[in-house]
Amino acid sequence: MKIALAETEADIARCYPVMVELRPHLSATEFATRVKKQQATGFHLAYLEETGEVRAVAGFRYLETLAWGKILYVDDLVAAAVTRSRGHGGRLFDWLVAQAKQNNCDQFHLDSGVQRFGAHRFYLTRRMDITSHHFALKLK
Repeated sequence: MKIALAETEADIARCYPVMVELRPHLSATEFATRVKKQQATGFHLAYLEETGEVRAVAGFRYLETLAWGKILYVDDLVAAAVTRSRGHGGRLFDWLVAQAKQNNCDQFHLDSGVQRFGAHRFYLTRRMDITSHHFALKLK
């Protein structure tokens, strides 16, 4: 099992079948385009691979905020449904936390959709706290 950053077009494409489970509104082409555009502004796409297959994917970035200082913010975290509950998501989560510590972050943050009860249980078992409500206003 290995965890790596998706930096090539081929690596990004290999992450799509897992990421689309979390972001079904994205086509493979739009996913690749958005990842590349976001990478130019500090976005990272990490993946966990086992036996040559991508099993979990995370999109993240480092931010500096007045409220929390330096943080690692996870935009996306998903494990493939066909191999879920085999520890892939947990290993990738732990890797992300280690990255935050190695990069001198003060905190580790993510948002999770209110309907994702299984994900919430997962985050709570990893000692995360629910600290706020996230509000959104669609403009388009």
